[in-house]
Amino acid sequence: MSVPVRRRTRARELSLQFLFMLELRGGQAMEDWDAFIKHHTQRNPDKKGREEVATYSKTLIDGVQLHLHELNTWIERIASNWRLERMAHIDRNILRIAIYELLFIQDVPFKVVINEAIDVAKRYSTAQSGSFVNGILDRARLIINEQREMGVEHPAPPMREPSLAPPTMGDEKSSMVAPPVPPTPQPRTRIPKTDPEEG
Repeated sequence: MSVPVRRRTRARELSLQFLFMLELRGGQAMEDWDAFIKHHTQRNPDKKGREEVATYSKTLIDGVQLHLHELNTWIERIASNWRLERMAHIDRNILRIAIYELLFIQDVPFKVVINEAIDVAKRYSTAQSGSFVNGILDRARLIINEQREMGVEHPAPPMREPSLAPPTMGDEKSSMVAPPVPPTPQPRTRIPKTDPEEG
């Protein structure tokens, strides 16, 4: 017997799937939201569970769309010298969702957000995606925490600084860690598919 998927885990997976579809089809895909969420939650006999999954999924999707430029800036400035279009579709949407949660969802611990993003990356993207996602989000966590400790209510993306660039080869004095390198996109990106049921 399979272990039921937690509601917010399920919501994140559905958000990823729908954001992937939005990237491919554009804004008109939002017209299919109601049918999409109904299809993927209809087997859950728990009405409250269905509603919670639908609500949190929509919160993530709307939040990512509303703050898309800001989230993209966070990703590109941390993954120095790597533009979004060079990243796998799934990886960049996982990062958008997770960074949105780190910045805007106050009741979810950072550790939960990051661990779930890593798990989703391992499940639906490339073999190297978990490490890449972990590196980006851990750096984002440190920057957000640092700014909040300084009293900044809404942390801003980091500036493009030398500290975000890879250390120069042979520079023995440098203690900097090179920014995460995105895994090479596969010829065909697998769209995350889940059974139309809710846990």
